[in-house]
Amino acid sequence: MAILPGERAALVTQKNGTLWVVSLTDGQKVAVTGVPQVAYGGQGGLGDVALAPDFAASGKVYLTWAEAGEGELRGAALGRATFVPGPKPFLRDLQVIWRQFPKVSGRGHYSHRIAFSPDGKFLFLASGERQKFTPAQDLTVNLGKVLRLNLDGTPAPGNPFADKGGVGAEIWSYGHRNVLGLAFDARGRLWDLEHGPAGGDEINLVKPGQNYGWPLVSNGDHYDGRAIPRHSTRPDLAAPAISWTPVIAPGNFLFYSGKLWPEWKDQALITGLGSAGLVRVSVQGETMREEARYPLGNRIRDLREASDGSLYALEDGKDARLLRLTRK
Repeated sequence: MAILPGERAALVTQKNGTLWVVSLTDGQKVAVTGVPQVAYGGQGGLGDVALAPDFAASGKVYLTWAEAGEGELRGAALGRATFVPGPKPFLRDLQVIWRQFPKVSGRGHYSHRIAFSPDGKFLFLASGERQKFTPAQDLTVNLGKVLRLNLDGTPAPGNPFADKGGVGAEIWSYGHRNVLGLAFDARGRLWDLEHGPAGGDEINLVKPGQNYGWPLVSNGDHYDGRAIPRHSTRPDLAAPAISWTPVIAPGNFLFYSGKLWPEWKDQALITGLGSAGLVRVSVQGETMREEARYPLGNRIRDLREASDGSLYALEDGKDARLLRLTRK
């Protein structure tokens, strides 16, 4: 979800392909037209939504979704459009500005999370390895990567593998599995939040050119019980700042301002799907430490902070609700 200026409404995506304008005053919602057709099924469908850094002037929004290809092939796509509000809101001039390459079979691990650099000049995009494992280590494809793009979707200048050309020029870091969160901290550092296999959910401090190890290493194992070498066996690969076994099955995360809960200032708040609540972690230099968990009784997909420090938490699943969390 993305909170609109004035904080009276938010844009909320639904996986089946619906984009809603949801009132933050009375909970009423209306569908937005002009949304792309999505490949709905499994983990695929309509994904992230983000307001352009200059949204107040341009009205531009960014969307990600699972897109069908030939036969049974699919891949994530990123599009940009102008949001036109009103009683019948719509998207105008939607253009696809980026695609996963190559499209592959299956319906999982699209990732397609969006984060803008603090200066508003670049768009960072998570691209999952689509449950295919080895593409995460292949610098000729953009699966299993964190990408750094210009706002028009082209590769940003100065990327670490720019000399490779093609989609390799998009790559900021690699060796990622299924990134469900991208966020900048108060110091302007980029972190990602990843689903592990059977164990090994993790947060990484994302640095240019770094290899984060998947599928060579993990702090979890394959679902069939086969072991994966641990991060500690490969000090040449970037290790996570924190990992979880058993998993928390995260949805997304943010770094909190401290406005309503001063004791949480600059800490990360993580939404839990499998853990059905929020997980709070503190930053210890380039590592993290879990501080507390807050059960909310349902799968939590996304979290956004309002200007007063209150939180909007978006549930996941049938009859999902948008919750507002505030201090007593």
